[in-house]
Amino acid sequence: MSRSRFHPARLDRMRDIMRRHVRPGEDGGVPGMVTLVSRHGETHVGAFGTMTDGGDEPMRRDTIFRIASLSKPVAAAAAMILVEECRLRLDDPVDPWLPELANRRVLKGIDGPVDDTVPAARPLTLRDLLTLRMGLGYLMTMEAQRYPIVAALREQQILQGPPRPQSVPAPDVWIARVAALPLMYQPGERWMYDLALDVLGVLIARASGKPYEVFLRERLFEPLGMRDTAFFVPAEKIARLPVSYWTDYATGRFGVFDAAEGGDWSRPPAFAAAAGGLVSTIDDYFAFAAMLSAGGRHGDTQILSRAAVDAMTTDQLTDAQKSVSGLVADYFASHGWGFGMATVNRRTGIGQAAGSFGWDGGLGTSWYADPATGLTGILMTQRAWTSPVPPPVCADFWTAAYQACDD
Repeated sequence: MSRSRFHPARLDRMRDIMRRHVRPGEDGGVPGMVTLVSRHGETHVGAFGTMTDGGDEPMRRDTIFRIASLSKPVAAAAAMILVEECRLRLDDPVDPWLPELANRRVLKGIDGPVDDTVPAARPLTLRDLLTLRMGLGYLMTMEAQRYPIVAALREQQILQGPPRPQSVPAPDVWIARVAALPLMYQPGERWMYDLALDVLGVLIARASGKPYEVFLRERLFEPLGMRDTAFFVPAEKIARLPVSYWTDYATGRFGVFDAAEGGDWSRPPAFAAAAGGLVSTIDDYFAFAAMLSAGGRHGDTQILSRAAVDAMTTDQLTDAQKSVSGLVADYFASHGWGFGMATVNRRTGIGQAAGSFGWDGGLGTSWYADPATGLTGILMTQRAWTSPVPPPVCADFWTAAYQACDD
């Protein structure tokens, strides 16, 4: 009998730790969750809690979650398929495909009028989009909410906070709205969350000649067997979509963010948002994650080359870019950013080790892979994070996952 890749008693302890977080939302808990840890071919999945807060229907392994920003690594993989086919190049201008974004203007001052601008120093490139360095995105300060550019972006439904698929117009309309406003900063100057990945989805659709959702289905989801990953949940699967919860920013009260029946993900959106629009299951997302951990291979099929995966999972930011960028305090002292995902450059606790790569989804999901230990972990809940700092359930998941490794 082969030796387990995990310590059985520590796996049991991990399950107990996860169960502790299943409690009423008003008490700070999550209604339910599904977890996965895998190492060198051994995989363990746990389903805890219920589909609704205070409900009776249990979470299941095939529950479909709104994965929010876990959509970003998928978009990066799709872009790299086109790079490998030489239909896109990392450092070429995107102007031929996105002529709306040619001849960009840039604000003279971030807090100034939106018409007080200078010419961009250079065109936008695919690398700018993949690394979130296009010069337009979220500003992670309260002061920024008073800036004219932020107000203009919100008015045009370009920066709208948590994903709201039914509130975004069709891609051509959306990209025209983006083009009507200046950049906040020069291309390549700094990392800014997370608008560039939605621009990337429009670029992929135009370069491939297919709607973004169709390209993903044909080139990633079908080859990987990701049957439940899409931009909406059809009627025959809607019972597997839990209610999504959040703490309302305006009131500070816990409540429903998105219903299942009749909610934002119950029908196709006009805009397939590459930055945060996907739904998926724990097994579907593991198929994608395992492909990356295997150097782009899935069974006998090479989805991406190992070189492409290496580029995606290598820190692409310079020290100068990190010094003026931010997510939370000191984030870039221990992290970097590859293509569509974070890299861990320095271990700061018991969780993710240096060399790991992955990302979190603000509606309650997390995935990282650690090549050194062979560990992959995925957490899916239906409660949104309340800040860019992951909540205790996420921190405890990663602590317990590493402790369960039997070395």
